[in-house]
Amino acid sequence: MGRSGTTGPEPVAPPVRVLIVDDDALVRAGLSMILGGLPDLVVVGEAADGGEVPAAVAAYAPDVVLMDIRMPRVDGLTATEALRAQPQPPEVLVLTTFDADEQVLRALRAGAAGFLLKDTPPAEIVHAVRRVAAGEATLSPTVTRTLIAHVTGAAPGPVGPDPRQERALRQLTGLSERERQVAVALGRGHTNAEIAGELFMSVATVKAYVSRLLTRLELNNRVQVALLVHDAGLV
Repeated sequence: MGRSGTTGPEPVAPPVRVLIVDDDALVRAGLSMILGGLPDLVVVGEAADGGEVPAAVAAYAPDVVLMDIRMPRVDGLTATEALRAQPQPPEVLVLTTFDADEQVLRALRAGAAGFLLKDTPPAEIVHAVRRVAAGEATLSPTVTRTLIAHVTGAAPGPVGPDPRQERALRQLTGLSERERQVAVALGRGHTNAEIAGELFMSVATVKAYVSRLLTRLELNNRVQVALLVHDAGLV
């Protein structure tokens, strides 16, 4: 082909920058080994406690932070809440043993993109990091349903007005009927395909509605929409 018909090579996206935060040196080493040998991922730094996260993020500018929950001084939940409150923060993947659902829920409410079990197979860890870096939540609908079921059965509702429910209802005020239907379906842990079938929409249209909901509600991911709908008592 002549020069007039040639185009330059496609630009190569820079590798996803990952910061690992865990007080267990063996866990950090294992995660570094899993992620470090891939062309599209690079471990830029490590931290052994949540208190080290602000300085590490400033120094290494990660795209994704793998955040342990239990650490001796500043736990991962406190660190996640502080980090996600900053302008343009990196995405956070919480590392957990899933034996403390309330902690996972607190992390998700703070804006974590999802969580990984510490015994997750390496290939799934890599996939999760890539998904989060691409702006997708890593919670499957099955996990979403499990978390919501935990919220439902965690404790009896408060007597009298519930401030969290009132806040959630106010936040949902102004949604169109269709947006509300999609939000409720997310609250039930349904997939995009399931929502499309229920509401007679295309999957692409469902995705557009989900993106619109995230923007209008100022939330990070579909799991936060599900939790908000549940807080509002709509499911």
